Amino acid sequence: MAMDLRGKKVLVCGMALSGVYSAILLKKLGAHVILQDIKDTEEARKEGEKIGVELLLGKNPDDIILEQDVVVLSPGLPLTLDFIQKAIDAGIYVVGEFELASKLCKCDVAAITGTNGKTTTTTLLGDIMKKFKENTVMVGNIGIPFTKEVLGLDENSYCVAEVSSFQLETIDTFKPNISAVLNITPDHLDRHKTMENYVAAKERIFANQTSEDFLILNYDNPYCVDMKNRANCRVIFFSVTCELQEGLFLRGADIWVRLDNAEFLLININELSIIGYHNVENAMAASAMALCAGVPHDIIRTALKEFQAVPHRMEYVRTVNDIIFYNDSKATNPGAAIKSIESMTRPTILIGGGYNKDTSFDEWVKSFGRIVKYLILIGSAKDEILRVCEKYDFTDILVADTFDCALELAYKNATSGDCVLLSPACASWDMFTSYEERGNIFKDYVSKLGGE
Repeated sequence: MAMDLRGKKVLVCGMALSGVYSAILLKKLGAHVILQDIKDTEEARKEGEKIGVELLLGKNPDDIILEQDVVVLSPGLPLTLDFIQKAIDAGIYVVGEFELASKLCKCDVAAITGTNGKTTTTTLLGDIMKKFKENTVMVGNIGIPFTKEVLGLDENSYCVAEVSSFQLETIDTFKPNISAVLNITPDHLDRHKTMENYVAAKERIFANQTSEDFLILNYDNPYCVDMKNRANCRVIFFSVTCELQEGLFLRGADIWVRLDNAEFLLININELSIIGYHNVENAMAASAMALCAGVPHDIIRTALKEFQAVPHRMEYVRTVNDIIFYNDSKATNPGAAIKSIESMTRPTILIGGGYNKDTSFDEWVKSFGRIVKYLILIGSAKDEILRVCEKYDFTDILVADTFDCALELAYKNATSGDCVLLSPACASWDMFTSYEERGNIFKDYVSKLGGE
């Protein structure tokens, strides 16, 4: 698709940040923009007026869809919607916000996907690259639309992108110089329906890469190992379980690098401030990508030592009366929550539950072992989780009707030497607007607790 959009009719669907910044970008490119959202709010109308584009609010665009030259989708909209299929069948170019921005990008891009660890790895790689290239930006699923930043990037810039399976569904020509798939576990099956569809969406991150490009994969994840068979670029593995002939691996408590006939110690994992072997994996992935981008070892090592946990991902909040509080609200699926439980070294009061994205809780409950002292259960999935707990004879459960009640129960039942961990294994949409809101309420509650 030529990127000359002057005078073209472009419909932007969805008024979240991705849609708003797509509309702003398209207007700058000279397109005639209609910004659409199923919700009709005063806030949306004010936003549209501020941007200066035509609005279509409160309904789907079925009546005007065939009049458009291009349709731009926010990542929350599945391709299966009737009006989107209508546009595709009519030969109208349907593109995602991320793909739209990528067509305008003039600099190298490192792109990261996977079920868990994306935000931490993206932030860590961004921090490393900022020490190497001043004009480095982080975009994508991390919360900063690519369309917001892309016109400010030139050949000397660098872009680190977190890319979700939703964004990858609408990839067409996007080709990162370096990509990474951190891991694959069941998630978002309410949208993708099958694991095969979910994996296929993730694999689109490297679909257009060539022999000049790099793909970083997790050697300890079978789905990732299998991806090498479909990659047309150079593949570099990382592993926390075994020593690799080539790649990044653990030898004792040290991260070693073995690449291009060279072998060297990168860092001891005890020098990292982020806890858990899943974060060792994230550090390995970010380091591998930085090495492929030509970043010197000492810059990577310094950035690794300085890096702090991202908000809502195993974020240390506070210690009260020798009870440690961790905010892991971003653990919105069982796979992520299992990694967090495995990081715990103290008896743990676990706050879990919420909206189930059509995933199984069996492995999550089985991971409780001796570490989970009590499960404080919330949300619409609580009955399903209770049945799984019964199946595995886990009975130390307290059910809370509200989040405030859950927080009170957690603190009341914790004693000196315990941890209180918010790691729900579920999405937040049944009780909150986002996992950020859920995590912020948790942190606010903990900040007000009295301590000795």
